[in-house]
Formats: sequence, structure tokens, C-alpha cells
Amino acid sequence: MVSIEDITSQLKNTKVATTGVSFEGKSLKLDTANDAKPVVEAIDNCPYLEYLNLQGNTLGVEASSVIAKALEKHPEFKRAQWQDMFTGRMKTEIPKALQFLGNGLVTAGAKLTELDLSDNALGPIGVEGLASLLRSSSCYALEELRLNNNGLGIGGGKLLASALLDCYNSSKSQGKPLSLKVFIVGRNRLENDGAKALAEVFSTIGTLEEIEMPQNGIYNIGITALSNAFKNNLNLKVLNLNDNTIGPKGSKAIASVLPQLKELREINFGDCLLLNKGAITLAHGLKHCMKLEQLMLAGNEIKSDGGIQLIKALINKEKLVCVNLGANKFGSDGCEDIKTLLKDVGKLNTLESLSDDESAGSDDDDDEEDEDEDDDEKVNDETGTESDHENEINEIDNNNGVLDSKVTVEDFLKEPTSENFLSLGDNVADLLLKEVEKNNQTYSDSLLVILMKVASLSVCKSKEVCEKSLKCTDYLYKKIFTMENDGNYSLVNNSLLVHLGLIKSEDKKELDWDLGGCLKALQSALRKSYLPDSTKSVLWVFLEKDVDNNKELLSLKKDILLQLNIKL
Repeated sequence: MVSIEDITSQLKNTKVATTGVSFEGKSLKLDTANDAKPVVEAIDNCPYLEYLNLQGNTLGVEASSVIAKALEKHPEFKRAQWQDMFTGRMKTEIPKALQFLGNGLVTAGAKLTELDLSDNALGPIGVEGLASLLRSSSCYALEELRLNNNGLGIGGGKLLASALLDCYNSSKSQGKPLSLKVFIVGRNRLENDGAKALAEVFSTIGTLEEIEMPQNGIYNIGITALSNAFKNNLNLKVLNLNDNTIGPKGSKAIASVLPQLKELREINFGDCLLLNKGAITLAHGLKHCMKLEQLMLAGNEIKSDGGIQLIKALINKEKLVCVNLGANKFGSDGCEDIKTLLKDVGKLNTLESLSDDESAGSDDDDDEEDEDEDDDEKVNDETGTESDHENEINEIDNNNGVLDSKVTVEDFLKEPTSENFLSLGDNVADLLLKEVEKNNQTYSDSLLVILMKVASLSVCKSKEVCEKSLKCTDYLYKKIFTMENDGNYSLVNNSLLVHLGLIKSEDKKELDWDLGGCLKALQSALRKSYLPDSTKSVLWVFLEKDVDNNKELLSLKKDILLQLNIKL
């Protein structure tokens, strides 16, 4: 005889297929009402429309209005899968289109559980159209909000935060407050102010299970605000802050809340400039994350002792399946020590490749801190052993963002010599990024000017300067192309051509950097695949028709053309 418990278990594990309409990847250009007719007919012919997937098409205002009219008949609608559906549209079109679609859902009385607008160039203007939908009753039951790669910027981030807080307060007054579970907002240039605004949202809602905010230019101030908000979301399972600058101070803020986040399964802090001190600090918090399954900490300049502390913090994790510590500074001996530790506890299979590891740094490396911290803030191991933080030197001054040295970033930019470059220390790339953000300059254009000045040093006689210059320019190229949020690289491509001397600028200003060094740095970036295909294609066109009387430059350009021919 089947028990009630068995029946209940079977019903719980039964999944009912959802019904809806999908035009995913059709590449339809929907301008007019007539263009949108196939979509409207599909919606009208679906008796129970739970989802509408329009990914990979492009909607104009008129087409959006008739699709919205069709949605008015479907109060059961729950999942708006509208990523990448405004390609080639004017900025003024997007908010109007979103307003029509949102009004259609409100009229229908629909209660969204999922809203995905990723890969649409919304910008702050587009958020205005989105905000009216987020404030409406149609979003009171929202569980998943995905806004990856929307070009929000600080202003858009603040508008988004305000709309979500209004939604929470309005839904709370109706007796059932907004209970968002998934929030994804990567590649949006939110920076510290945008992160702080969203931290207030996270803290208020308190139901988040997945937070992903990679590549947003957030530094320790924003990280600290977010960390304070995480502790109000005790069911947090996935935390992705990849490619922000957490640093040692941000690591301390996060480590302090990790013991409270007992449901954490996945952590991704890759390329976050944790440094050795940050890694050791983080290890203390990780000891308490007993359900951890994945830890991604690649590209953080962590040394062997920091790596060992991290592995020790993972030994007691029974559900661990993946550890990524690649592209750090363990050295060959450190890599072997890490593998041995994991092998001894039967977890070597969880470790991803360490093949990109750099040589181990010396004990007196000056790369260990980017903020001032008092001695009494240093973290001690739970066994009583003092953590290895005593050797930190050449710290960055917290007030002006430069190393405690006579040479400042401004000095280097005025006089970009090898001596001034070396005087900025090992955190030079991070300092240069901060300089651009501090002055609120046009990000990619200003960063390209700085990049060219650094690249000029890659052809000097000093091997140390050459290697350091190329490492810095690789990092800056990566930043430039990962922060162009809307996927439209036309402006940065044009600027790159100007700065490489392949086309003339409007002001016909002469370039004051060594083009040989700039081309050498470009070669290095191409090897790392940092440049998108559209940029490679543009470079191919202009390099192929470029005639240069300078034999050295001509040889470099031919080498780059060969690289591009292989890549394209």
C-alpha cells in the first residue's frame, strides 16, 4: 500500500512543463505592427502563455506596442525573457518600447517571476523605461532579475536601486513584500556609488540566494557596503564579484560576514586583486562555509603561503567539487605543496590547472597592500599562529591613491619615463585605472592615452621595464574591452586607430608616444585574446592598407597582420 508520504514525495518531485512562445535567435527586425504580426499571432494562439522569449531579435517602438497589446490578454504571464532584443536601436527608442511592454503586463494583471533584459544597451535612459515596470504590481512577485551587460553606469544603478526599493515598499504594504532570489548585474560600470545604492536594496530585501556583479569597477568602499548587505541575506548560495578590485581591505569586509553565510555554495572572486594578505584574510572566513562547492580565486597575485592557508580552509568541505587558483604567484614549489595538501585529503580532483601560475614572489615584494591598515587589524590564525602580514611595504596612500613615494601617477603621465614608471610599484595598473575614474574622464579614450604612454616603454633597453610595461598594457587592454558594456566597440575602435597612428584625429594632434612600443603592446594583447572580433577586423583593414616608410614599424605591422590572419 502506498503511503501518504510517498505520494507527497512523488508530487513534490513532479515538474509540470511550462508553455509559452519563443522566437529566440530568429534575428527578426521588428519595426512596424506588420513586422510584429508573427509574434502577435503566436501570443494570441497560446492559450496559457507563461513565457515569451524574444532573445536575438530587435524591436522598435511600434512593434513593441502591438506585442504589448497582445500580452494584455494573458494574466498568467510570468517569465519575460527579453535579452538582446534592442540591437541597433536608438537610445530614445528603448525606454518607450519598455514602457509599452510594461504597461501591457500591468493591464493584464500579470505577476512576473523572471525578468531578463541582459545584453541590451539600456544605459541610464533605458532604466527610466524599466523603472516604471519594476515599480508596478507586475513585479511584486519577481524572483529573478537579470540585467547583465546593460551599460547602466552609476546613474542607471542608482535609478535601478530606487525602483526596486519602491517595489519592495509597495509590495510590503500589500502584505507580501518583494522576495527577490536571483540578482545578476554584471558588466555595468556601477562602481562604488552604484554598488552602495544596490547594497541598500540587498539589505532591505534580505531574500537573495544568488548575487552576480562581475566587472563593475567596484573598489573596497563598494565591496564593504555590499558585504554589510550580504549578512542580511542568510540564504545566499552564489556570490560572484569577479574582476572587481576587492583588495585586502575588501577581503577583510567579506571575510567578516562569511561565517554567517552558511548556505554559500559558489564563490567567484577571480581577478579581484586580493593579493597575499587578502587571500589569508579570506581563508579565515572560508573555514566556516561548510557547504562550499566551488571556489574561484584565479589571477589574484596570491603567493604560496596564501595558497596554503586557502587550501587548509577547504580541507573540511565535504561537498567541494571545484577549486580554481590559476594565474597566481605560488611558484613551482608552492604549486606542489598545494597539490600535496589536497591529495592527502582526497580532494586533488577538485583542483583546476595551475599551469598559468607565475614565479613565486620574494619575501620583500612590494605588492602586498593597496590601503593603509592599523597593526591591530591584522588577522591571526585560529591556532594562534600570526598570519604572514609583517612584510608589507610600499603601501598606497588611502587619500590620494598613490604609493607612498615621491613619484605620483600625475608625475608619470606628465613625464612617462622608465624611472617614474618603476617608482609607481607593482600596483601601477590599478593606480592608473583609479586616476581615470577619479577625474571622471571618458573611460576608454582616456585609458587608451595612458595605455599608449605605458606601451611606449616596452621597447626600452631595460628588460624589467619592458616586461612590466607589457604586463600593465595587457591588463589595461583587457579592462577597456570588458568595460564596453553594450557590446558596441565602434567608439573604442576608432579611438584605438587614432592612438596607433592609423587614422588622423579630428584635431590633427601629433602623437607623443613611441608607436613601436604601442604596436608591440598590441601584439601582446592579441596573444591573450583580449580584443573582440570587431576590433581585430577593423585593425586588419587599416593595417593592410597602411604604408609606412619606417622599416621597423612596417615589420611590426606585418607581424600583427599575420597574427590577425590567424585569429580571424
